[in-house]
Amino acid sequence: MNTSKNAPDRAPDGSNGYGHGSPTITVVATVAAALFLNLAIYGLGRAAGGDFRFTASGQPAEIDALTVAGFTVLPLLVGMTAVAVLTRVWPWVVPAALLVTPAIALGTIPVMTIPADFDDTSKITLALCHVALVPVTVAGVLRLRV
Repeated sequence: MNTSKNAPDRAPDGSNGYGHGSPTITVVATVAAALFLNLAIYGLGRAAGGDFRFTASGQPAEIDALTVAGFTVLPLLVGMTAVAVLTRVWPWVVPAALLVTPAIALGTIPVMTIPADFDDTSKITLALCHVALVPVTVAGVLRLRV
């Protein structure tokens, strides 16, 4: 660490101790990228004729842009924040997250998307939203390595 009284506390390589910059910026950038990407995919699905309507508890329901945003931002923000915080204590969190995050993103397709009674365009679009999370989250998690 830097022993100068006037210099900020830094790792020997001059960084803040993280491999690739601020963890807060990494979390925010990852969530923002995923949100942008999923809203773009959703918009294309709407443009292609997807109505995003399905039945939930016997009642008609619809996935709108706000729902896509919520289902993108909330879990990803919680997960990425957890990785950013926990990896400082337990470095094994990053390798674990590299396995868990894609498994969750892809595993929710057969659990949430396929069983719902969406039209084909909506089903494909929402599945692509899940798939798009994989490279975004992997890149974000890799940037959180200590």
